[in-house]
Amino acid sequence: MKTFAAILTLTNVALGTGALAAECWSLAFENVPFTACEIDPAEEDVRLFLKDAAGRPFGSFVDVAAHVGTQGRQLVLAMNGGMYHPNRNPVGLYVEDGMELAPVVTSDGPGNFGLLPNGVLCLGDGTADIVESHSFVRSGPSCKFATQSGPLLVIDGELHPRFLANSPSRFIRNGIGVTQAGRIVTAISDAPVNFHRFARLFRDVFKTPEALFLDGKVSRLYAPMIGRHDFGLPMGPILGVVR
Repeated sequence: MKTFAAILTLTNVALGTGALAAECWSLAFENVPFTACEIDPAEEDVRLFLKDAAGRPFGSFVDVAAHVGTQGRQLVLAMNGGMYHPNRNPVGLYVEDGMELAPVVTSDGPGNFGLLPNGVLCLGDGTADIVESHSFVRSGPSCKFATQSGPLLVIDGELHPRFLANSPSRFIRNGIGVTQAGRIVTAISDAPVNFHRFARLFRDVFKTPEALFLDGKVSRLYAPMIGRHDFGLPMGPILGVVR
């Protein structure tokens, strides 16, 4: 699983019954601690959650876990899955079970989402891709699940051009990348980090040619197999692995 260079492994727990279908571990990159998970979308059911059948936002890992539990399933891994408005509706594109519930946004604007280029995480049947938002509109890929966020951390192997190595803007951050082999890598910083260092983690350690920032202030991880269940503000979209 972890062929990544320069990783200090502190915890290593396989979440899958099959070999290496999903795994989480702790690492330090340039003296900043992170928790990362790698998921094989061809072997795992990776999806997005927003609202229950009554139209109420889930908002928490507990509520999503209870929801899938009524279907005889288990939530084995989850992370906040994109930016949202105060009513917890997605800021940009959101697709769930093939239905578009919020449209794609391609204009620039204030905040991290509007720091173009931003991008879309597109989940298909056993596949995952991260696509720059304008390219997404032009190509119109079919996504079973999709969430738009921003900025892109890594774009075709290069860092976002607006990131500064010495930026003093440091927060807890989480993001997602897709390797050349099509595996998903998620990461959350366990200490404040700036965009430049966070993006280099994906580019230089995880070797993901594309990576997408998900959020900062509300960044949370649910990984019960390593004893991790973060609490905090109510969330909008939630990315989860279900069995």
